[in-house]
Order: sequence, then C-alpha cells, then structure tokens
Amino acid sequence: MTNLGDLEIFASVVSAGSMSLAGRALGLSPAVISKRIKRLEVRLGARLLQRTTRQISLTEAGQGFYDRVLAVLAGLEEAEAYIAGRSTEMQGTLKISAPTSFGRMHVAPHLKSFMDAHPDLSVNLVLSDALTDIIGGGFDLAIRIAELTDSSLVARRLAPVRRILCASPEYIAAHGAPEDVEDLRRHICLPPHNNDVWRLEGPNGAMTIKPMGRLVTNSSEVIREAVIAGQGIALRSTWDIGPELKSGQLVQVLPAYEGSRGVALSAVYPSRQFLPAKIRLFIDYLTDLYGPVPYWER
Repeated sequence: MTNLGDLEIFASVVSAGSMSLAGRALGLSPAVISKRIKRLEVRLGARLLQRTTRQISLTEAGQGFYDRVLAVLAGLEEAEAYIAGRSTEMQGTLKISAPTSFGRMHVAPHLKSFMDAHPDLSVNLVLSDALTDIIGGGFDLAIRIAELTDSSLVARRLAPVRRILCASPEYIAAHGAPEDVEDLRRHICLPPHNNDVWRLEGPNGAMTIKPMGRLVTNSSEVIREAVIAGQGIALRSTWDIGPELKSGQLVQVLPAYEGSRGVALSAVYPSRQFLPAKIRLFIDYLTDLYGPVPYWER
C-alpha cells in the first residue's frame, strides 16, 4: 500500500508549485521531498511530475492521480474530524497573516470568542503590511485587502472595502472643502504610506491622482493620525476611520469620488480541494462577523 505521507507530500508539491516551497511548509529538505516523490513514482510505475530547473508540472497521469489523491486526503480529514469531534473541538495551531492596522483593529479583538469556542486550538497571528508568502511562511491563510489577481491560491471574499476622501472639520475651516477633483491640486493631500497613487472612481469612470504633500512616512497609521489632526486630505478605508466619521472628527469630501470598487477584504489560502477544518471554520467565522455590510459601515 502507498504511504499516506507520500500522498500528502505529493499534494503539497503540486499545490506549492515547487519542492523547495513544499519542503519549507512541511519542515522537510528538498532532497527528502524529491526522494519521497521518486519512491511514489516507482511504487506506481508512472511518472507523476515533469521537472525542470525552475518549475514542475503534472504529467497526464500525474493530473489524474492528483485529482484522486485530493479526494482521499479530504476523506481522511473528515474521518479524523468525526472521530476527534474536531468540528467543535479543533486542535493544533492556526497560523494567520493579516495587514497590520486591520489585524489590530478587526481581527485581534475578535479572537477571544473564536478561541473560547475551540479551547484546544492555538492561534499564531502575524501582522505585516508586506505581501506574505503563504506557503513559504507556513501560513494556513492570509487576510488581504486588495484587488486580487489570478494566482495558484484560492480567495474567498469576506467583505467589501469602501475608501473615501476625508478631512477634519478643522482642516476644512482653514482651507475650505474641494469643490471638484481638480480642486485637489490646491489642497494639502496626504500621500499613502507606500507612496502609491489614489485610484478613484467617479462620474466619468476610473481615474488616478498622484497626491503630493509634505508628510512622507512608511506607516499607514501615521497618515491616519495626520488626517485626524487636520494636516490634510487623505484617502482612507471606512474600516480604518469608521468611529471618527460617526463622531464627526472626520468628514467625507468629494463624495462623488471613492476608491476603486475592485478592492475587497479576502481570505487567501493554498487549496480549495483539501481544506483543513480549522481554516474553514475560521473563514466562516470572519464571514459571519463582517457580513455583506460590515459593522464599521453600520
């Protein structure tokens, strides 16, 4: 009988797209990964992978075998969940990557109720504004705020992201409110922490603006504090400034122009077909928590 560990290694290599990345995720050296794949091919009497110096690809036999292996592994996961009662008593560690500000404001405060419901599950939450290598970093999932492009990863939309132009009443009292988008040129604008352009959608469609200002920083939270303090106009997500909008510390300007509607809050993970129960439960938890109209918009 084929070693189940070899099947898991094979599935991980295909999902990761390389033996080295799969090895990092599994804690094995590339040499061990290669040896186990070779053993599996000898056992089956068929070549499963085509190897080049830069990438691997499935053979025709390998694709058919991979599709069936995923079903076997998923069935094994369900069988273990049934025996251990893991649907209500999750075990192990869930490693999550999230953007710094969003993770601090909208993930960390809600971990207690999730962890209380699963007392045998540990959570490792890593906050970073860098684009995380999910497989190489050994993450179970990543929370991302972006217009997601095609990739080998799977994304599940958690909530819409609305970004607006805003300023403090003090700034508007001192400088007036912009009357149209061209009027922004005479105002003090606060460039994003990554020095990116503002991507807006308005009455005439999509447009980009390069905001110019005297404040330069690598911290999104510095820009947030600057706009609240009255230093200029900024493009901010409502999840970031919801309380300030409700209290009147900030007001929206040029409401006809908002950030690109293609940006969304998503959970990204390596594979749809073999999804551990702990990942599925956490994604379901976040989906219910945020909803189609997130609480910061209500």
